[in-house]
Amino acid sequence: MKASVLLKSSLLTSLFVISSCATTKYSEDIAQNNYSNLEAGKIYIVTHKDGTKKQKILFRNIDGDNIIGTAGKKDSTEVIIPKSNIAAVKDRSKARVVGGAVVIGAAGAAAIVISSLRAD
Repeated sequence: MKASVLLKSSLLTSLFVISSCATTKYSEDIAQNNYSNLEAGKIYIVTHKDGTKKQKILFRNIDGDNIIGTAGKKDSTEVIIPKSNIAAVKDRSKARVVGGAVVIGAAGAAAIVISSLRAD
């Protein structure tokens, strides 16, 4: 009985860990990135190829080889990022939801394991 509960909780935890990687919108293969899934008015986290700090932008539009947005909802400073300098773009709202789901899932898996150990 212990093995089956432990196996189920391990699979559940693995599912949440794998789903946490689902927030990446684009990757380093520039040829496949047309950035058409980005929605105007949403906040994204942009990871740069050159290793500089991740940047939060409120996406507005795409102009040629650049992504244009603002520094935030309250900060109207225009941000222009060349597509060639982007390593990944992540949706901030989905990252928070998935992060919360991972924490809740891990707590649930731990509760299942602990309760199965106490049952014996």
